[in-house]
Amino acid sequence: MAGKKGPSKGTGGKNRRSLEGKGPTPPAEARKGHAKQRAAQARARQAAKRPAPRRGGAKGTSEMVVGRNSVYEALRDGVPASTLYVQQFIDNDDRVRAALQLATESGTINLMEAPRPELDRMTNGLNHQGLVLQVPPYDYAHPDDLVAAAHDEGADPLIVALDGVTDPRNLGAVVRSVSAFGGHGVVVPERRAAGMTAGAWKTSAGTAARTPVARATNLTRALEQYQKAGVIVVGLAADGDTEVQDLQALDGPVCIVIGSEGKGLSRLVGETCDVRVRIPMPGGAESLNAGVAAGIVLYEAARKRA
Repeated sequence: MAGKKGPSKGTGGKNRRSLEGKGPTPPAEARKGHAKQRAAQARARQAAKRPAPRRGGAKGTSEMVVGRNSVYEALRDGVPASTLYVQQFIDNDDRVRAALQLATESGTINLMEAPRPELDRMTNGLNHQGLVLQVPPYDYAHPDDLVAAAHDEGADPLIVALDGVTDPRNLGAVVRSVSAFGGHGVVVPERRAAGMTAGAWKTSAGTAARTPVARATNLTRALEQYQKAGVIVVGLAADGDTEVQDLQALDGPVCIVIGSEGKGLSRLVGETCDVRVRIPMPGGAESLNAGVAAGIVLYEAARKRA
């Protein structure tokens, strides 16, 4: 009878809710009482107590991506990750199931279940929604490696250096443009600059896996080393001496230096450049962000080289 509690006719002694499917079987690490689950919990506790690596050197620091949508999008976009932490007794919705499936299919991401207090501590109280993805430190190249790689290919180096660009999405966009137009890498300063975070990886649309990013302790010194190696250092500035389409140096070994959208090139970096060029903007805009500016100059360089 409608509205009557308990079993109804045709259910075999079961109520309607118990007949509903429970979805795919979760991995062993997510099953209550399973040996793999207990091992994963122990590893999660150890990871939460382990201090974060210090910033500096050839590698950056590990990063935590938190939240169901953010974790799913990072896994979908191929952001390199080492471990996916899943909260115990998590409410299994579509995003959780999709994230678990992507992590399992990758074959390289560890799945670990952890109680909510452990995840709260790992994320410093952020709203992780039961999913935390650990992204390992990025392995930065040395600035000299980019020139060496170009010579190994028998090509003139085409490099982009960023001065004071702090938005990881801009860095990711520059990496994508460098890859699209046949560049040999990107150089960023070690301090006060964007690094290869999960956001930069996502914006690069996977091209960061094949386009190296180098980190320079001192950007001015790195540019001077490029000059000694025969690379022309071209600074992009609103008050440049010539327009970018008129610069013939783009068809040879060149390093294009792009400053921040607000401040442009710093004084020392600007003085180090062999030449300063500008992008003509008849529409009257004062500046372009680093990702757009890099795409325009790299296109012009690729056109001249062709």
